[in-house]
Amino acid sequence: MGKSAAYFVSLLTGAVISVMVVANTELGRITSNEVSLIINQSIGVILTSLILLVGRKSPVIAPPRRSAKWYMWFGGLFGVFVMIFNFYSVMHIGASLAMAAAVFGQSATGLVLDLFGLAGMQKRKISPLKWLALLISFAGIALMSLSQDGTWVLAYIIMGVAAGVLTMLQLCYNSAFAAAKGAIFSARQNALSGLLGTLAYAFILLPVSTLEGFTRLPGTPVLTIVLGGVLAIFVVTSSNIIIPKIPAVYSSLLLSAGQILMSLVLDALLYSSFSAPLLVGALVMLAGMLVNFLADRKAASGE
Repeated sequence: MGKSAAYFVSLLTGAVISVMVVANTELGRITSNEVSLIINQSIGVILTSLILLVGRKSPVIAPPRRSAKWYMWFGGLFGVFVMIFNFYSVMHIGASLAMAAAVFGQSATGLVLDLFGLAGMQKRKISPLKWLALLISFAGIALMSLSQDGTWVLAYIIMGVAAGVLTMLQLCYNSAFAAAKGAIFSARQNALSGLLGTLAYAFILLPVSTLEGFTRLPGTPVLTIVLGGVLAIFVVTSSNIIIPKIPAVYSSLLLSAGQILMSLVLDALLYSSFSAPLLVGALVMLAGMLVNFLADRKAASGE
């Protein structure tokens, strides 16, 4: 995959993340968050296993595998916390503000990863213009929060930021594992470790609500049940491919832009919560991303 294609897939992946988060939230609202987690991870394990079985002779689907550190096998545990944080933030502050908080966390994490060369990323200098871009994005979140009322708004915004931080770490973590094992194998292991972590969390800490949630599954539309899990496979697989090909700042910004734009559409279509503060705040966040892009262009021209 060329860089131009990787940029486009990054933007598309961001949009898909927003749809996936809303789909997971809706399933969790009907059943329970724990049931939503279990179903999505189970779908991921089944689909990736089928892909690996059918394409076991394909060098693209099943490339030669190298050894990996033992801790690389548990990337799905990041996803458990990401889905929990996303569920509660979307439920309480809406898709747009929750995704804005998440993308701020992703952007900030991308800067830190590039600054220190962490998680296998190439070490890069971060200019003052990039920090200004981050401040502009933060201002965008502040503007979007004006559309919300309630004592716990800040807590749910922080939860959304934490989801973004963990998402970026998980993407880098999984892409490193994918470099050793292949994108689809990495996606399956991500879903499997997430499923095992979710089962332990759900049935040890919340057994009653989890079982009650399963009793509410009959009558739930099939699309509502499977959509989040299917989209998760696309997100993990595409991320495994594109993360190593472009700088973390670019991938985080494109993911962010896709999430913000799609979340505005979802809020308007599904929750009728579109408002001027959400639109203005989103535009400010996009302006922050543009400043970041210009900073990268300036740095590249000076090299």
